[in-house]
Amino acid sequence: MRAMVAERLGEPDVLTPADLPDPVPGPGQTLLDVEAAGLNFADAERLRGAYQPPELPFVPGSEVVGRDPDGRRVLAFANSGYATKALATNPVEIPEDLPAGAALALLVQGLTAWHLLRTAARILPGETVVVNAAAGGVGHMAIQLAKEFGAGRVIGTASTPDKRDLVLRLGADAAVEGEADGYAERVREANGGAPADVILDAVGGPVFDAAPRALAPFGRLISYGTSGGIDPAPLDPANLTERNITVGGYWLGAHLRLPGSRAAEPLHDLLKLAASGRLRPLVGAEYPLNQAATALTALITRRTTGKVVLRMP
Repeated sequence: MRAMVAERLGEPDVLTPADLPDPVPGPGQTLLDVEAAGLNFADAERLRGAYQPPELPFVPGSEVVGRDPDGRRVLAFANSGYATKALATNPVEIPEDLPAGAALALLVQGLTAWHLLRTAARILPGETVVVNAAAGGVGHMAIQLAKEFGAGRVIGTASTPDKRDLVLRLGADAAVEGEADGYAERVREANGGAPADVILDAVGGPVFDAAPRALAPFGRLISYGTSGGIDPAPLDPANLTERNITVGGYWLGAHLRLPGSRAAEPLHDLLKLAASGRLRPLVGAEYPLNQAATALTALITRRTTGKVVLRMP
């Protein structure tokens, strides 16, 4: 098989093309002929040695669309997805006419957005939800799902006018700049002067620090990443207890590894929503496999919107 391999840890430019032996399925695994693989921030973090440092040489990638040995077109979590063949677990059959990028957007990003809203934030009908980095892979799903789940008002933050226009087209009631300076004031203004009930944040750093000031009593701030590359300042519990603020975190990977986890079950709901047109997965860019380093760099420097995909030769 053809694959993109890292012989050492580092930035995406450590990835180089190589010919490797086809992987051999173990118990519960299916060998797929890969059509396309999805990219995620976690791929870059693992290349750097974060999360769980990988064994070298390392082929990144955790999600693919491909064909199983019976010829079915499937979507699946997979090991070493930046390759023309991959070992998958629990593949789900998908329609032939569903674009690979749209299907991949439903897996990690779609499931993360679903669980951020339902499992972590536990949104209630009529609440105001703010989605930071709303034009990104998880963000653009969370905007749409918040509406689907009954949010009264949905506000997205984004770094450029074009991205804010996109957020509005996806169904947000308002879109504002996402920088930390003046963050709370912009959120309140976009919400008619009132604070928000839920903020979903993957930026971290000063933006995360500013978010509690935009929350109403009993508001929830859920972190699911630090794409801004800066860790937040320590939280002062007194600033939380005064207004009964809850701060939490969510990571789909850890959820899926829990014994008896049913974290992936909402995938069938996401597929139905996409088939009905009520959920529009956004594919931002597609790259050939041998440009994986370029694609991953574009993703982590926030120069993309929606789902970023590698196409196999």
